[in-house]
Amino acid sequence: MSDIIHRPRRMRRTEHLRALVRETRLAPEDLVLPLFACPGENVRREVSSMPGVFNLSVDEVAREAAAAYEAGVRGVILFGLPETKDETASGAYSERGIVQQAARAVRKAVPDMVVIADTCLCEYTSHGHCGVVRRGEVLNDETLELLARTAVSQAEAGADIVAPSAMMDGQVSAIRDALDGSGLESVAIMSYAVKYASAFYGPFREAADSAPAFGDRRAYQMDAGNAREAMREAELDYTEGADILMVKPATAYLDILRQVRDRFDLPAAAYHVSGEYAMIKAAAQKGWIDERRVMLETLTCIKRAGADLILTYYATEAAKALRNAE
Repeated sequence: MSDIIHRPRRMRRTEHLRALVRETRLAPEDLVLPLFACPGENVRREVSSMPGVFNLSVDEVAREAAAAYEAGVRGVILFGLPETKDETASGAYSERGIVQQAARAVRKAVPDMVVIADTCLCEYTSHGHCGVVRRGEVLNDETLELLARTAVSQAEAGADIVAPSAMMDGQVSAIRDALDGSGLESVAIMSYAVKYASAFYGPFREAADSAPAFGDRRAYQMDAGNAREAMREAELDYTEGADILMVKPATAYLDILRQVRDRFDLPAAAYHVSGEYAMIKAAAQKGWIDERRVMLETLTCIKRAGADLILTYYATEAAKALRNAE
């Protein structure tokens, strides 16, 4: 007679048994779809380094948001490719800015969709940096005013949440003050609290046409080796009034995500970024992996590490797969 007392395999024997005791469950409502809005009509231009991701005109953004909502996704985050760029990023805070137009279109097409606006300047500046540049240096405090103006403009256009991603010191406080001062107290802030200067952002730079014209962003985004500093960054945004704290990238920084989840009592977000998405796509196209399984496993692991919401280019595809598995 066997002397084995505990047999964990008993609860792995069938799919229904495994589902019955599954500790982490991924749902379509956990996912947020990034969308890239560009000028024109009926524009659907695929990003070469991100198969399945497109630069979309405003009308196409609304259609893509509607399709995502139909699949079960309840949030989109909007990025913009303006017609023109300048040194003061005027397209970011213009009433007719591309993200503002897209926010209105999504709000009209899908009234119940949660609309998040990425609040940064890099897509709108002629130099591609996330703030005001003088003599080759990105100036922190001068940038705060423009970020605040951008957030107010996006909120007035219908954004439920603004998402400052510039990694400027004090940006959450400046935006919160500006929103409250404009009667927009109900608009939430999802802060890119812990954003690393990562090589995983490469394909996004193509999608958003936002590569810096000189240098890089290591002077304001975080160094990959730092974890204690990540907690300081998250603590600052927490005390400045952020409603959601984000870690970016996701899969390479799951340890950081877990620390943020354990330490702060706010919702935690993670951005499954362009490079992470592109690696799965590339391996799948080579036939090296089962794309559907790897996609769902990756997103489940991000949730298991502590994410309450996950920004991912796979959002619609993953939501459909989860619905089909029910």
